[in-house]
Amino acid sequence: MSLADLTLARWRGLDPAAARRHAEEAARRVGGRLVRLDTSARPDPVRHRAVIERAGQRYALIPGGEVAVGYDVDAWRPSPGTLASYREESLAAGYGFETDPRAELARVMTPPRTVALPAVLMALEPGKLPEPPSLVAALYAEDGLRLPRPDEWEHACGAGAGTLFRWGDDVPEDAAPYGGGTGPHQLPNPFGLRIASDVYDSAEMTADPGSVYGGDGGAAVCGGYGTLLAWLPLATANRNPGTAELLHGPEGEDLFEEFNARAVIDLD
Repeated sequence: MSLADLTLARWRGLDPAAARRHAEEAARRVGGRLVRLDTSARPDPVRHRAVIERAGQRYALIPGGEVAVGYDVDAWRPSPGTLASYREESLAAGYGFETDPRAELARVMTPPRTVALPAVLMALEPGKLPEPPSLVAALYAEDGLRLPRPDEWEHACGAGAGTLFRWGDDVPEDAAPYGGGTGPHQLPNPFGLRIASDVYDSAEMTADPGSVYGGDGGAAVCGGYGTLLAWLPLATANRNPGTAELLHGPEGEDLFEEFNARAVIDLD
């Protein structure tokens, strides 16, 4: 079996010794080294976390296969508190948001779909864009890297969760979507990635100019859009179209250093 054909279902089913063999082979394939393999003894959506270091940067092994990405906004079942905050904060602010928050979600979320993805290595943390967005792909390619495709980013972030956020369908109580602190967004995801953790810091460029994931630069927070909409840029399937338009528009040439990208290495 090619490493690129390693599916999430197969990865979950491997015993620790077999998982280590696959992870070591992935490291060898890219000229890196396996620095850590963690295996959960409890039921876990991923079970194994493999961290590989290459050229001074650390990557997680992200198995692929046929996976579900996107989000079905009609299936969203928010808590009464989330709905109340939307009415009392977002609608009361007078910005013209849709009365039904599902309509707001539908405007920015990608639709539910099933896609076939290869296994890849993906950087544990994003890095600041080194050049204007039009030059990044070529610069990455010089080091054998590429930008993630939207389907890959969503799969890597959600790890099969199927919920609005990678941790569930509601915003955390007594936490903020920025500035550190506590909350499920501050924890590594099941693959070990630090992802969708801060609306200010984690707006990440992808291979699709229309899709920027993981944050909006704090626009919703600073705009006073209300609790739900302040957290919404961290939703797994939120492609943040307004942020993408800013990055790839004329202003993006001057503001690119405020944005991030997460390197991917192919295993085929």
